[in-house]
Amino acid sequence: MAKGKNTAAVLAGILAGAAAGLVLGVLFAPEEGKETRKKLKAKATDLKDQALDEYEKVSEKVKSEYGTLSEKAKENIDKVVSSVKENFEKYKSTAASKASEVAHEVETELDALK
Repeated sequence: MAKGKNTAAVLAGILAGAAAGLVLGVLFAPEEGKETRKKLKAKATDLKDQALDEYEKVSEKVKSEYGTLSEKAKENIDKVVSSVKENFEKYKSTAASKASEVAHEVETELDALK
């Protein structure tokens, strides 16, 4: 998760820097309003495209990480389930054996009391 926060922070920094550069460029540009608006529109489009590209990169990385984590979780769950089943079978047969022994001992004791 820390990597995702760092990526988001870098993206926010890039966009903030680009916006600041754009504003300073407009303030100090000795051009007509029409030309300035054209440049602003072009820069805004560039920034939008850059933001979309970065979003796509981050989105793909998140999907990849999610897939990896999801697969690892499934593997671990399968291991736990398998272990529980094995132990259940082991203790089930042990319990059945002990129950049979106890039943036999009870029958022997009851026969002795007759």
